[in-house]
Amino acid sequence: MQVFNTLLRRELGIYFGSLNGYVIVSTALLLVGVCFSDLVMRLNMEPTDMTLTEMFFSSWYFWLIMLLSAPLITMRSFASEKSSNTYETLMTTPVTDIQVLMSKFCGALSFHAIIWLPVMLSILIIRFYVNDAKVVNIPAVFTTYIAILLVGALYMAIGCFSSSITRSQIVAGMISFTLGMGIFMLSYKALYIMPDTGPMLQLLTKLSLADYMNDSSRAILDTRPLIFIGSLTFFFLFATYHILQWRRWR
Repeated sequence: MQVFNTLLRRELGIYFGSLNGYVIVSTALLLVGVCFSDLVMRLNMEPTDMTLTEMFFSSWYFWLIMLLSAPLITMRSFASEKSSNTYETLMTTPVTDIQVLMSKFCGALSFHAIIWLPVMLSILIIRFYVNDAKVVNIPAVFTTYIAILLVGALYMAIGCFSSSITRSQIVAGMISFTLGMGIFMLSYKALYIMPDTGPMLQLLTKLSLADYMNDSSRAILDTRPLIFIGSLTFFFLFATYHILQWRRWR
């Protein structure tokens, strides 16, 4: 555990000790601020039955930020180590592949959680001043943040996998974005023309990340999408682990 904590502090130090980390945070928060302000203005101008969390986290704003920020966070995980020739030095230290992998994964996920924390605090501040559950539902804020962490874990795992198979951060970011977009399009059943009922619709409903975020923004935590998210997260981490082992013994 001490070795893992040391590696995790190293990863967080890289994020917050370099200009790239602050550029990622600033860009993500700028996009969030612009999108959030636009939704608040629309909420003031147009009557709606949706709460603020439903409006934001069921919109394309959220997915745009998620799909763009995840590759930027994770593209340096392994690719930067290889391009700077520090990867071999790291792997010759008395650490295991699983410790290196989990430290990079948890570091990226922690950074992801920090990026979205101001958004949730902003929603809570609006709830304090508005004092109306019809605008902001407090339980929905916490369930939404949990869903952000779970979906973020999947995209961080995809990013770690993409970064482990190349030495170029740009290539790693492109692979991560492509895989993340593909899973999102697969799970977004609104993109498909299909009957109202049927086994295919039921399957896509269970796989839909968009539906999972919609339910979470209404304070509903469905365990069925967790199987899909958890399985994919484990798959990409498992694949990354075997890539690390292959490179160590190559």
